[in-house]
Amino acid sequence: MESRSGFHSDTEYNVQQDATEIMNSIAPLHAPMKLFPVSNGELIVGGLPLKQLVARVGRTPFYVYDRSLLTRRVEELRAALPTRLKLHYAIKANPMPALVAHMAARVDGCDVASAGELKVALDAGIAPRNISFAGPGKNETELHQAVAAGVLIIIESFREVPLLAAASKALGLPARVAVRINPDFDLKSAGMKMGGGPKPFGIDAARTPELLKAIGEAGLAFEGFHLFVGSQNLRAGAISEALRKSYALVTELAADAPAPIKVINLGGGFGIPYFPGEQCLDLTPIATTLTGIVEEAAKTFPQAEIVIELGRYLVGEAGLYVSRVIDRKVSNGELFLIVDGGMHHHLAASGNFGQVLRKNYPVAVGSRMHAIKAESVTIVGPLCTPLDILAERMVLPRAEPGDLVVVFQSGAYGASASPQAFLGHPPPLEVLV
Repeated sequence: MESRSGFHSDTEYNVQQDATEIMNSIAPLHAPMKLFPVSNGELIVGGLPLKQLVARVGRTPFYVYDRSLLTRRVEELRAALPTRLKLHYAIKANPMPALVAHMAARVDGCDVASAGELKVALDAGIAPRNISFAGPGKNETELHQAVAAGVLIIIESFREVPLLAAASKALGLPARVAVRINPDFDLKSAGMKMGGGPKPFGIDAARTPELLKAIGEAGLAFEGFHLFVGSQNLRAGAISEALRKSYALVTELAADAPAPIKVINLGGGFGIPYFPGEQCLDLTPIATTLTGIVEEAAKTFPQAEIVIELGRYLVGEAGLYVSRVIDRKVSNGELFLIVDGGMHHHLAASGNFGQVLRKNYPVAVGSRMHAIKAESVTIVGPLCTPLDILAERMVLPRAEPGDLVVVFQSGAYGASASPQAFLGHPPPLEVLV
């Protein structure tokens, strides 16, 4: 089969053409990756040329996160959204300790989903009063730890109420709690739906009054509500609609609350563009919606903080995955680049982290950004499985062994969301620059 760029023979694969000509013939394209500048044909990351950064790190593959881009994203959000809105970082997106410490100084709080993430948050210096602990399967030890730490525990099951009451009694500390609601609506066009219909997360809205009564009877320190109906959404209208519905539901259920509302966490769902045809999220309609909610809450719930909880939107675009080409080969007319990293490090880029039909992340040859010749190539890792693909039939500059391949949009759900022990290869390094 002839590739998109054509070929001459199985032994001499010559698919080089003018890069502009090839790229213009293929649509739709990825959104432009403009956050990392280019100088002398190399990506610049954290002020360093890519080759110099690789030399500093010492080996490939690795993840790199750019401090300036992390800071810029928070500043952009602060400028766009209402000032009274509280911004929380969801640590599950990227729990690298140095990155969490960097974010801790710039956001209003953090959300964790395990005792391990709780330790990272506390080690980063985040005040316990600004940490919330969610998750559908918190075990008894984790609940005890959370009460002892003084963080806000998001109740997602009737089972948790007596366990928290027992921990409170044993420690002589009131368990600070909020209720996660599973609403009767979802986040339209979400990459991952986490609310609406049968879900393991939270308490069905219809049963929430019953749970609120149990919390009051158990003497727990009730503080508010939490909703998170979906993630990875690029439609501002859908996000705005979900935010409005979430706030309206809280307003309805607050009538049964055993104490005044101190916090309303409306979740997030803000997406970033990964795949061809996707465009960046427009914050303007979302900001308008949130401004209205904050103003209304100031009258209805004067003691309450309104919180949005973001993960990938804060950190996803600030990260790259960097690997090195170790071989270049042709099989039945198709060109393969074999690199020293793959799905064991970056499961999402391989398509094995929720994709139904595999689509390419934005990928580049980071050491040849100004090359004018291009070819159609499939980039694979070193694993003995056909699933180990980082880019499939993608048009890229001609690369040779030793060149550096980068996967953009790799700051979230990368290293910590991948099967690093698979086939016994070394884990990737992670650096913050």
